[in-house]
Amino acid sequence: MKKDDKTYLFDKKANITKVLYAFYAFCACLVAADFVVHRHTYHDWEKIPAFYALFGFGAYVVIVLSATVLRKLVMRQEDYYTAKEGQE
Repeated sequence: MKKDDKTYLFDKKANITKVLYAFYAFCACLVAADFVVHRHTYHDWEKIPAFYALFGFGAYVVIVLSATVLRKLVMRQEDYYTAKEGQE
């Protein structure tokens, strides 16, 4: 038996699906707990149910959209570091 023939936990797609479902269930439980658990807030907007989940998702969207804009500004051509013809 070769060393490469060993199967690991995430080699099977069914295991990845199970882990993802467990992660989604955990996230749903955290959002549901936000409606039950009393939080000591400092600002009024923190009293909105699921505020931190919505804030995190909004921050993620802003980061991704700003990265696409930034990519257009700083992106170089594919051959940027290669020597041009006649130059060495």
